[in-house]
Amino acid sequence: MGLIVKDLPAAKAFFLDLGLEVLGEAEVKGEWVERILGLNDVRGTVVMFGMPDGQATLELVKFHTHEEDIQQSFANTLSIQHIAFAVEDIEAIVAKLKKKGAELFGEIQNYENTYKLCYVRGPEGIILELAEKIK
Repeated sequence: MGLIVKDLPAAKAFFLDLGLEVLGEAEVKGEWVERILGLNDVRGTVVMFGMPDGQATLELVKFHTHEEDIQQSFANTLSIQHIAFAVEDIEAIVAKLKKKGAELFGEIQNYENTYKLCYVRGPEGIILELAEKIK
């Protein structure tokens, strides 16, 4: 999964606070990336994160060129609206993220004594759904 961000340090810190690990960070530029994106003179920074369970990766990209071409989505734009994460100790994670400026939508809710669920908005408007399996 990849996310385009303007404030890479804030987005990076947000996902580190969530418990993801940086797998690598690199500058990207040159003909190969220009041909993939269909843009000229592309330069960006990519940070790859690994999930604690090793099941998936998340890519954050900050474009240093063509920033003026980045468009905000509208409410009815087809796209991914949030990212869901399975977590342990949802209350502690939410408290930690809130201290760093994240916004909790509503409350943490118990869904049929199966999951505790909530939504959190972080930097760049990134929306996370957090789900803790009730044991």
